[in-house]
Amino acid sequence: MAKPGDQGGAGKPDSMTMAFKTAQPAEAPPAEEKEFLGIDTTGKTAEEIELEWFENHYHGEIPQLTVRAVLMGAVLGGVMSLSNLYVGLKTGWGLGVAITACILSFSIGAGLRKIGVLKSNLTILENNCMQSTASSAGYSTGGTMVSAIAALLLIRGEHLPFWTLMLWTFFLAVLGVMMAVPMKRQMVNVEQLRFPSGLAAAETLRSLYASGEAAVKKARSLFMAGGLGLVIAWFRDNPLAWWKFKIPGMLELPGMMKGAPMMKWTIGIEMSLIMVAAGAIIGIRVAWSMLAGAVLNYFYLAPKMYEQGVITQLGYRPIVSWSLWGGTALMVTSGLLAFAFQWRTIGRAFSGMTGMLRPGSAKKKDPRVAKMDEIEVPGSWFVAGVAVATIGVVAIQIISFSISWWMGLISVFMSFFLAVVACRATGETDITPIGAMGKITQLTYGVLAPANMTTNLMTACVTAGAASSSADLLTDLKSGYLLGANPRKQFIAQFLGIFAGAAVIVPAFYILVPTASVLGTDQFPAPAAQVWKGVAELLANGLTSLHITARWALAIGGLVGLAIPILEKLLPAKARPFIPSAMGLGLAFVIPFFNTLSMFIGALIAWTLAKAKKEFAETYTVPVASGLIAGESIMGIAIALMSALGLGGNGGGH
Repeated sequence: MAKPGDQGGAGKPDSMTMAFKTAQPAEAPPAEEKEFLGIDTTGKTAEEIELEWFENHYHGEIPQLTVRAVLMGAVLGGVMSLSNLYVGLKTGWGLGVAITACILSFSIGAGLRKIGVLKSNLTILENNCMQSTASSAGYSTGGTMVSAIAALLLIRGEHLPFWTLMLWTFFLAVLGVMMAVPMKRQMVNVEQLRFPSGLAAAETLRSLYASGEAAVKKARSLFMAGGLGLVIAWFRDNPLAWWKFKIPGMLELPGMMKGAPMMKWTIGIEMSLIMVAAGAIIGIRVAWSMLAGAVLNYFYLAPKMYEQGVITQLGYRPIVSWSLWGGTALMVTSGLLAFAFQWRTIGRAFSGMTGMLRPGSAKKKDPRVAKMDEIEVPGSWFVAGVAVATIGVVAIQIISFSISWWMGLISVFMSFFLAVVACRATGETDITPIGAMGKITQLTYGVLAPANMTTNLMTACVTAGAASSSADLLTDLKSGYLLGANPRKQFIAQFLGIFAGAAVIVPAFYILVPTASVLGTDQFPAPAAQVWKGVAELLANGLTSLHITARWALAIGGLVGLAIPILEKLLPAKARPFIPSAMGLGLAFVIPFFNTLSMFIGALIAWTLAKAKKEFAETYTVPVASGLIAGESIMGIAIALMSALGLGGNGGGH
């Protein structure tokens, strides 16, 4: 899935029954989500929801974290990190690599078994651990390379020392992975947020290992959809100069608005099925919320600001440079308040930590709850990992960027809360607003350290790096949750991928971008870096640099973000489908209108199909959507590699 880089069973004993009765019930997901995941959470507490999964879906007996799984993930992720670096420097976006890695790993494993190198192919849960390693290596370690790091190169005119960048990349990835620990049980286990790319990866793995008539039907539909995705991406994006037939990347709509073509307002139809497929997975509530936000932004607010001269140029980046402030504020306040509402479940993520720090203080637990705790990542890992990563990040900020220690600590502190928001956005929409979260940090340091662009960029880089790694881990853990994997083992696989990713992405950056002069050219436009650099320059004079309308947008967006979670708490459950999703509403202000339109179309098709033919929809919606995402992603990576190797004549990517 593309990510915007610049916006950028056992019975229940009586003692347990009493414990559940005295606990606070968990907030139940909408009816469509319960159906979608096959778990009825109505009236159940967080512990009951988790135990149902543990007793009925957990497959701890299947081999998972093995040497061959980690090695294969490291190799595949390392290779695909190169394509992401290339695409990022071209477009400012990154491609999720998990689904591609799953298919390649299964195919390679089958080939190696046939020639006798392996006695057996990887198990489904080995492959799941493999995709965690590959995803970490191929995506989460390089997110800031094409944004904040490249922006710093543009400002300074010279590269950071090799080992400084290597350690910086490593510690940021560690920080993000560790920050995801307390979010996992709430967002994945209890709320069961969709994390569409994670769900698609799980569905892809199920199809690869399918047996039985129903499973074979799903597998067949997934691979047929994957073939369609491959074909569309090839005919749209292929880089071969001699290839004459092409599908246009965008269908422009007729008509004008404020004297400008509709495409200048990002209003068009993109010829890609990835966002349509993602929309089919995210559900109608999030999708209509996104469409409502996009209509408000691109049909009313942006034209009004253009008329008043606040927005001086048209196009995606000029418009979003204004609209991101209100949308981001909405996402931040709503995400943090929703997180705070679930403090009981979040506290359970630190289960056992009190006992570790003060022996004898931990309460005696039901044996089944204790077993569940044993497979989750313990809170002690979170504390130790965050401490080490914080020391590393702050030390580099002090030594290499002359940032005071207290400013460095604030950047880490802010990163945790903004990573919460980014992870929730990813869980609901599959889009990680890395750039948008970074802009909040840039705004903060525009006040704390005006005129210091290095401080502005590198503190925001912490936020972006942490948000990227956290969201990537939770997406992978969603796959594991659906497949019954051991989350602790999957966490370790993800952590190990950091080493492979850093080892490949850092030297590759120096090779592809030998000097600052390469950035901003036709070869590497580096749009994400240009945006980060522009914001740092804009905020060099503090908050007053923002236009008064942008400051009003910050305030109004923040208030709306607080109101929506409160309404969800106060109004009855049957009213929830009519309350907009805060994440969907806010995200619409930081992505192009055509992305939002595609996602709404996909959600509307899936919702209509579910109403008309429920059984058919339950069988085919997710496999078909997963196949489309997998097909286009695989071809996108292949085309990016072809272009990077000079095998085309007109560039690639989209």
